[in-house]
Amino acid sequence: MDKLSVKDIKTISGANDFHIAPFRPDGKTYGTPTWIWSVSVDGKLFVRAYNGTASRWYNAAITQRKGKIEAAGLERSVDFEPVNDDKMNERIDEAYRKKYATSAYLNSMISNRAKAATVQVF
Repeated sequence: MDKLSVKDIKTISGANDFHIAPFRPDGKTYGTPTWIWSVSVDGKLFVRAYNGTASRWYNAAITQRKGKIEAAGLERSVDFEPVNDDKMNERIDEAYRKKYATSAYLNSMISNRAKAATVQVF
């Protein structure tokens, strides 16, 4: 399975079918793919957990640091890194506002709960 490229991020940014599957505790088996929102800022890909840091996929991503994504017809091996930078989180908020402006769930995804569970995918 290929790694995530700049072209992939551009393709994924325009789609709404992002699924994330961090490794399970064995570090070899992928978890069940979970549908989530994704955004791009400065050519980098970010996701957030709707349920915040209590989210199962978020905890697996932060613990295992690796997994796969499926989006826009692509399947890629990826790494995960938590985002703890307030300025970057503000920019990610803006990307969510732009991409998901008409969704009733937008406010939840830019809430402090979800913001605490922001992950860069690369």
